[in-house]
Amino acid sequence: MTKWMAGSALALVVAGSIATPAAAQIEGRVGKLEAEMRAVQRKVFPGGVGAMVEPQIAPSTAPVDAAGVPATSALTDITARVTSLEQQMASMTGQIEQTQYKLRQLEQQFEDYRKATDAKLTQPVAPAPTPGADAAGGPAVTVPQAPEPVNGGAAAGAAAPSSADPAEDAYLAGYRLWQSRDYPAAEAQLKKVVATYPKHRRASFAQNLLGRAYLDEGKPSLASIAFYDNYKKFPDGERAPDSLYYLGTALLKLDKPADACKVYGELTDVYGDKISPGLKADVAKARTAAKCK
Repeated sequence: MTKWMAGSALALVVAGSIATPAAAQIEGRVGKLEAEMRAVQRKVFPGGVGAMVEPQIAPSTAPVDAAGVPATSALTDITARVTSLEQQMASMTGQIEQTQYKLRQLEQQFEDYRKATDAKLTQPVAPAPTPGADAAGGPAVTVPQAPEPVNGGAAAGAAAPSSADPAEDAYLAGYRLWQSRDYPAAEAQLKKVVATYPKHRRASFAQNLLGRAYLDEGKPSLASIAFYDNYKKFPDGERAPDSLYYLGTALLKLDKPADACKVYGELTDVYGDKISPGLKADVAKARTAAKCK
């Protein structure tokens, strides 16, 4: 019990000698308020032992007379203080209810977001490519972890590529923009490659590089969508395994290690021995960093 409550009890004893019936009635109100205050304190300080908020109550200057009882200074003061305590109790209870309502709203929003993310990451995917052949019927492809390849290793800033293959030229143009860190221009060019040449082998490269551009630009949310789209749209593409690896990286940047672990597991299950030793080593390191089981 707080000092104020102890003082109130003592004041009631004194007031009882002046007006016993009214004092007994106020005593009952104080006892009820003490019980309610303890209940409210347990909500406000659920883990605090003995943690109490000292009510800031000042005696009212206006006299409050108990009905049928002669007004006295002690009784008037006690009545005013008890009334003030009731008002503070009602205000504190209302604030607690508002806080609990807001917390329930936040919990529901987070649960909706988690369900949407889980549903997207667990959508069915196309079967893995047949061992020994890629989407074009050629030999199986291992995916290096070096930067996206460019014909002849041309550096950024070189002359625009020109060949008999417009899809190849368009992709290499986007690659050079990414390499020179002009990310907005690279993203626009790479999107154009995917939309214009969806059947070309470079579509997988372009979609993966689009995700890397977003990642390098500090946009992991957009990057995660781009990587997932590459895996979903071009599961047999040469950069599909890369996209799963970088999708895990994006999820880690979004502070979602559990989801990243699911993605690493998907990468291993679907592509297995088709990925390069370098990528396998990177995945192993990433799983350790994410504390995957």
